[in-house]
Amino acid sequence: MKKYNRVFVVVMDSLGIGAMPDADKFGDAGTDTLGHISETVAHFNIPSLQRLGLANLKALKQVEPVEKPLGYYAVLREKSNGKDTMTGHWEMMGIHTTKPFITFTETGFPKELTDELEKRTGRQIIGNKAASGTEILEELAEQEINEGKLIVYTSADSVLQICGNEETMGLETLYHYCEIARELTMKDEWRVGRVIARPYTGKQKGSFKRTSNRHDYALKPTGPTVLNALKDAGIDVISVGKINDIFVGEGITEALHSDSSVHGMEQTIDIAKREDWSGLCFVNLVDFDALWGHRRDPIGYGAEIERFDEKLTVLLPLLKQDDLLIITADHGNDPTYTGTDHTREKVPFLAYSPSMQGAGALPEEDTFAVIGATIADNFGVSMPADTIGASILEKLV
Repeated sequence: MKKYNRVFVVVMDSLGIGAMPDADKFGDAGTDTLGHISETVAHFNIPSLQRLGLANLKALKQVEPVEKPLGYYAVLREKSNGKDTMTGHWEMMGIHTTKPFITFTETGFPKELTDELEKRTGRQIIGNKAASGTEILEELAEQEINEGKLIVYTSADSVLQICGNEETMGLETLYHYCEIARELTMKDEWRVGRVIARPYTGKQKGSFKRTSNRHDYALKPTGPTVLNALKDAGIDVISVGKINDIFVGEGITEALHSDSSVHGMEQTIDIAKREDWSGLCFVNLVDFDALWGHRRDPIGYGAEIERFDEKLTVLLPLLKQDDLLIITADHGNDPTYTGTDHTREKVPFLAYSPSMQGAGALPEEDTFAVIGATIADNFGVSMPADTIGASILEKLV
């Protein structure tokens, strides 16, 4: 018999809480996304996260631990070899990734790939380097619009990103070009984790603005995940934000697109008010990472956490006795660190249900996969073959 009728897993994308033991191998020794934000911002007001025990889990400069947290908290380490979005989310749902996705940060994409992409799209490629999405628009968007070129760029992630003006190129054309790029990058030597459509509006420098019509074309998970097991058992799996893209729709029964992290929380609040479902609501809130982590803006990151906390304050009273809320992250992205890359960090695990009688610290776990295993255990479904993770359901009392 299931313990919880509805489980909400909310991923604060990139909210790491300190360097992994092997962080030096990734060039990330000393990173601490949440800790460094709390040391940098002028004020840090996160009362709901505080009540859930975040400051008990992680020492924060401006937030005191509470005597009686609402629920349980733990530190999770990443077992997989990587520090990207897909690796982290896939591991949560049972996949152990041993071979990291390929990146082109230092070199740009090889000529053979760009030549083929030019041939298939009929447009000359400009850019082809690691860059900030907003900065490359200021540099090259006028040329793309006026000369019919195609901005292709990458980042420190395993991604190929294509920009397209919604008014002059059109969304459908941009998406078509990304589908071509996804097909080409299935070759092992070009196999990036995601191809990302980056639509924007504006006609001249100073007016360019990326829109919410971004679309990720990710690789399919390397095997069935807990999401597949839930769906196959007739259990609802509702995705919010880019979860559906990360898993390429695998194991998803309903997908909601979010315009922002605040919008994603508003959608989650609406889902909590619904009576017509039983299962998992899996939420990704990307703005922490995309808007503030990669842009190395700790002040903006801190303000985004505060905005999240305000919405969390609305969500908590809506949870029913047989609901479970889990808050976590998929990697780090220390906004005080050098470069623009994700950082190899541990992540938080906060768990709360109105029915809980106990609270406090749980042992540190060596994989994010405890999340998926706990959900599978709760709903009485078997973990797919070759997945990892052990349930901690019995500890959430």
